[in-house]
Amino acid sequence: MARQAAHPASRVTAGVTFAARLAFENISHSYGSGAQTLNDVSLSAEPGEVLCLLGPSGSGKTTLLRIAAGIESQATGRVVMNDREIAGPSVFLPPEKRSIGLVFQDFALFPHLSILDNVRYGLTALSREESKREAMIALSRVDLEHYAASYPHVLSGGEQQRVALARALAPRPSVLLMDEPFSGLDSRLKDSVRAETLDILRHSRATAIVVTHDAEEAMRMGDRIALLKDGQLVQLGTAQALYQKPVDLFTAAFFSEINVFDAHVESGMADTPLGKVAAPGHGEGVAVSVAVRTAGFEVSETEGDIPARLLSRRYLGVVELLELAVQGSETAVRARVRCGALSDSARDIYLSLRNADVLVFERQTESA
Repeated sequence: MARQAAHPASRVTAGVTFAARLAFENISHSYGSGAQTLNDVSLSAEPGEVLCLLGPSGSGKTTLLRIAAGIESQATGRVVMNDREIAGPSVFLPPEKRSIGLVFQDFALFPHLSILDNVRYGLTALSREESKREAMIALSRVDLEHYAASYPHVLSGGEQQRVALARALAPRPSVLLMDEPFSGLDSRLKDSVRAETLDILRHSRATAIVVTHDAEEAMRMGDRIALLKDGQLVQLGTAQALYQKPVDLFTAAFFSEINVFDAHVESGMADTPLGKVAAPGHGEGVAVSVAVRTAGFEVSETEGDIPARLLSRRYLGVVELLELAVQGSETAVRARVRCGALSDSARDIYLSLRNADVLVFERQTESA
């Protein structure tokens, strides 16, 4: 089990860096097969910000990170740090010249080197004594200086992740890149290690770009989130903006479980098996997709707007996952409700919708 992070008042803060703004301008990229992995992506991470790149596998998020690090070259576009081009049509700074740190998905610690020597590895421009001092400062930041003489195999997964973070921070980079940094951790450790990492990033003051496929993780860590799909930027904003005002059905489904119903707009309303819902901004007769979050239901055995029959229920601790038959719906309607909201013998029940959990989008054709 990873040790708890030191109290913020005791964490070493010496050697903080000056955070940089890192911008991607019209980045496109493809591999040898010709398949385009990034298509005209433009976004920026602001100084001191934690920006999460979120998306499913194959969306291009890791490729964008590798381009920032200098491991890959883009086909078109520029990478700019504080208004200085570091990768573009006529400029390509090598990775070691970019003041960018990188934490790999598997931590990439050297098993034959001590923890101290792992952290010192990138400090080649310093003398032996200077590099030891800087490495110890970095280890103190992550509360692991007492493991300096140990080797990676004696550490837990959470502790190894923190050593990898210390190694990336030791050269005092202006930007820190993290590729799925928590994916290899036990699920019980993820919450605590994420919180520790975020605290360390705040104290180091570096700009950070974190790649993840987990929407909740992005919401926990990111000041802003960039959602990617098929190599394109879908939406950029705060967690609250992407959850409450998703631009399309893909974004809505990425941030919450939803039920989807097809409908047409008549007199400003869309008629669904769950009743008529408002469809503001959509013209008369327009085909729409109505998304209802599974958490958007109130349930009762005695009263409500929509009669339903309980098909199955799964106890998940705080909540239950219900599958319901509703007249007019060819598929079961899913709902997450507070445990205890229904009796153990419940079968025929009633549903009511919370308007904030109903989203209406213009229906996309298959070709779109």
